[in-house]
Amino acid sequence: MTTELRRLRNYINGEFKDAADGRTIDVVNPATGEVYATSPLSGQADVDAAMEAAAAAFPAWRDTTPAERQKVLLKIADAFEERAEELIAAECENTGKPTALMRSEEIPPAVDQIRFFAGAARLLEGRSAGEYMEGLTSIVRREPVGVCAQVAPWNYPLMMAVWKFAPALAAGNTVVLKPSDTTPASTVLIAEIIGAIVPKGVFNVLCGDRTTGSAMVEHPVPAMASITGSVRAGIQVAASAAKDVKRVHLELGGKAPVVVFEDTDIAKAVEDISVAGFFNAGQDCTAATRVLVHESIHDEFVSQLAKAAAETKTGASDDEDVLYGPLNNENQLKQVTGFVDRLPAHAKVESGGHRVGEKGYFYAPTVVSGLQQDDEIIQNEVFGPVITVQSFTDEAQALEYANGVEYALASSVWTKDHARAMRMSKALDFGCVWINTHIPLVAEMPHGGFKKSGYGKDLSAYGFEDYTRVKHVMTSLG
Repeated sequence: MTTELRRLRNYINGEFKDAADGRTIDVVNPATGEVYATSPLSGQADVDAAMEAAAAAFPAWRDTTPAERQKVLLKIADAFEERAEELIAAECENTGKPTALMRSEEIPPAVDQIRFFAGAARLLEGRSAGEYMEGLTSIVRREPVGVCAQVAPWNYPLMMAVWKFAPALAAGNTVVLKPSDTTPASTVLIAEIIGAIVPKGVFNVLCGDRTTGSAMVEHPVPAMASITGSVRAGIQVAASAAKDVKRVHLELGGKAPVVVFEDTDIAKAVEDISVAGFFNAGQDCTAATRVLVHESIHDEFVSQLAKAAAETKTGASDDEDVLYGPLNNENQLKQVTGFVDRLPAHAKVESGGHRVGEKGYFYAPTVVSGLQQDDEIIQNEVFGPVITVQSFTDEAQALEYANGVEYALASSVWTKDHARAMRMSKALDFGCVWINTHIPLVAEMPHGGFKKSGYGKDLSAYGFEDYTRVKHVMTSLG
């Protein structure tokens, strides 16, 4: 007996549609390795249609009052809550995430973030009005930028969709959003939810692969391109957007240093760091996967961390004892496996280092010690449940190692010495520094990095402002 595959569709101008040329992509459940759905492989005609719809809807949406946009976003947040179980089911099939953690750790903050931007909608104002030249008054207007082409990643498909559409819609922009080709299901459901609330054309979803994303960025209509993805993809987006001087918002990954000093409570640090490193199978740009430990506690720390890894469980979505599910796709499993297989002779696998089971893309929680600063696994983003540990001698060397990578998204410092924590937070070249914790995010605070981690901010008033433009208006008093 053959099970019929679910058929996902694009959402353009208020209607669900197949790709114009009928092409599709198979969608695989990473927990089973089996195809469960097809989604459109959108081409130029689909991109043209979505951009045309978003452009046509923009003037009316731009001219709505902030209060009206706030009401719409609050309705979207309420609808997310009402249909939470559907969103959870779609996201878990997308990603293999544990259902219980999806329910407790992702849906509540996603709803909260939508509500935050609903409030931010009413803060779309200029900062100055006054006479800076005799007989003339200046005012500053803050306006939406226009149509936004947005590309979301596969590690947090639902959450990253929220981070993109919520500030854009709140500011008065219209949206064409593309989910990853491996995780379109929850975004298509989001389109159904939002489509019942916003006017036609305000929110559109295009499914497809990287060629679809490229066509969106290269299209003449969008005023802004926003992507969360790899450095390679970000460079391509920036280069494409430069051709017609589009605004670009890039969040491109990380290699977060976790600096543990000798006065740290080892047991507490190990407990928190292991969760922050293995959560979501380490598929998090801020994951605590690059640990730097003072030489005086290094051996004890590694021993306890290896024990914590051995006790950490991965498995199916419906198992309430698991911390994380599978890696997202077969290529990602190959990437993580490759990093471990290519470890230099001086490295030691303290725990894990292997695939789990033969079905799906599960990988064991892994700890690797004995590494040096120029090792491949230290310098490059693994994006898997692999925590590396290095030893340092003093604060200066800790900073040298911490800052000695091309990424600069997030970091953390573990110490009881307040002055040292403040020195480190100033000197660490990362967009976020946590002290004695790692990975908490709140809607009110900005998230974004430097260097090859990209530019622009998600969340917060800073993220909201990224989706606006500033206009100076001067009038004569005569």
